[in-house]
Amino acid sequence: MKTDLSKYDNSWYQPGGRIKILLWYFTNVLFFQNTLNPSSGSKVALLKLFGAKIGQGVVIKPGVNIKYPWKLEIGMNTWIGEKVWIDNLEMVKIGKNVCLSQGAMLLCGNHNYKKSSFDLIIKEINLEDGVWIGAQSIVCPGVICKSHSILAVSSVANKDLEPYLVYQGNPAVEVRERVIGDDEIASSAAASSQ
Repeated sequence: MKTDLSKYDNSWYQPGGRIKILLWYFTNVLFFQNTLNPSSGSKVALLKLFGAKIGQGVVIKPGVNIKYPWKLEIGMNTWIGEKVWIDNLEMVKIGKNVCLSQGAMLLCGNHNYKKSSFDLIIKEINLEDGVWIGAQSIVCPGVICKSHSILAVSSVANKDLEPYLVYQGNPAVEVRERVIGDDEIASSAAASSQ
């Protein structure tokens, strides 16, 4: 059997009303993907207007592309870098103090390559508090990046990332533990004063 895209049918997928989707499409092109709009505050206000749940202190850089704001939750003090693409065909939940670096992609959709009709598959993505997604990295459908995990530059997460671990590669594998603390700063300051 071969792939036959003439059989493709995603009519079951209804992410929102047509007018809402059309209004968001133009708003997204004019204000989010447009690198001439540096105002993070206006982007947050527009996302909220379209149904996103967003905490205080969220920073959204120019060139960000968001598929459907009504399928987006972002916690406090989260940074979304230049040209991040949130292709949220399904719900995307981003915790507090998360960093999505330049060009990162969150992809909630895929296709069933085992079926000739190439059916659409959608799954949620969840980035827990303190997660860092490195520049040009990809988080695949259904992945949970657990508390303070890191996906290194140009890596692909196709399975859950465990807490306080650093992952790298394609597919991403654990490479080290993430240790966070002010002990290194205190040790450096003490050593330099001697």
